Amino acid sequence: MPDVLVLGAGMVGVSTALALQAQGQEVVLVDRTSPGHETSYGNAGLIQAEAAEPYAFPHDLASLLRVIFKRGNDVNYHLDALPDQWRPLLGYFQASAPVRHQIISRSYAKLTRRSTADHAPLIAAAGVEGLIRREGFRKMFRSTGEFERNVAQAERVARQYDLALRIMDGAELAAAEPALKIACAGAFHWLDSWSCSDPGALTQAYADLFVARGGRIQTADASSLEQDGRMWSVGVRWGRLAARHVVVALGPWSPLLLQKFGYRVPLLRKRGYHRHYTGGTTLNLPMLDVENGAALSPMRAGFRVLTGAEIARFDAPPTPVQMVRAEQAARELLDLGEPVEAEPWFGNRPCMPDMLPLVGAAPRHKNLWFHFGHGHQGFTLGPTTAALLAEEIITGQVPMPELSPRRLS
Repeated sequence: MPDVLVLGAGMVGVSTALALQAQGQEVVLVDRTSPGHETSYGNAGLIQAEAAEPYAFPHDLASLLRVIFKRGNDVNYHLDALPDQWRPLLGYFQASAPVRHQIISRSYAKLTRRSTADHAPLIAAAGVEGLIRREGFRKMFRSTGEFERNVAQAERVARQYDLALRIMDGAELAAAEPALKIACAGAFHWLDSWSCSDPGALTQAYADLFVARGGRIQTADASSLEQDGRMWSVGVRWGRLAARHVVVALGPWSPLLLQKFGYRVPLLRKRGYHRHYTGGTTLNLPMLDVENGAALSPMRAGFRVLTGAEIARFDAPPTPVQMVRAEQAARELLDLGEPVEAEPWFGNRPCMPDMLPLVGAAPRHKNLWFHFGHGHQGFTLGPTTAALLAEEIITGQVPMPELSPRRLS
């Protein structure tokens, strides 16, 4: 009988299985699909060591009006999603107040600053160095005014969190990225971050490493989770698979499962879209087109164009208006080529209102553990928060109380 069931085989769940395995636990990783086929597949492939301050809800009037009237492409929303999402949105707005955001960022920076160091041994052991580039990524600005307005903020973040930053003017950016068709004002090159050319494949490689080290992956529906006395179990084709501990690492699906155990987790779901293009030009490094809310990332499957956040019902059909605008913006910058997929991919980022993930013991159920809510940084932080969770499960000590699910109660 295993010691731990880990529900969810995305980057966060696979990293959890590896961290517990390294502590001598017998672990079964449970998912309905293969590892890395959901949210962990669809991101920009960045391990963002520079992301010391999480994305905040805007507080200035101009930015708020821009969101409300959908004047930009970084945020879109559906009115019919607001009855379900207004509470986490309100909490997100309150947590984004400047003083509170700085307090949250001090905790968040403890995680991001160790992200590449926590990924490094897994990358080496999985033999996938070829998927990784350690040259950072760029935030690009088209207009001189927007570029100059953001320089001081970028320099403050770099100085406060000891991050490597290169401020590039338009000529330096053009030399570094000769495929760009238009002149841009400049870019911030964050040098501490890494990029991955296939995030789904990296997650799968970590899962293969887990199996090679003696772990087991079981196909099952996490919604079958039940507690029977001191044991937790899920239904499998031959009966029920039981263990003493269970970790819920289901990303945006986690609150849906936890409702059956009486937990109402105020998770904010930020939907994102991407599409691959082939036959055109490419970039040397991933880049964020700040003014157009579009991320541009070279991938093995093609050149990936990604959108910002959309607030939609979980079951809402895709409305890829941001994807259309992101593609238009990308075509202004590059000879993009033709789309690979017939329709854009979409998935949900699981964001807690205070921007910090839930990592640790459930408030009211023994041996039930939470590990989700990483927002935009599940791919970045999976191995880091997995190490913290494994430490708590094994030792009973809480490494970072500010991440504890007990703050829900």
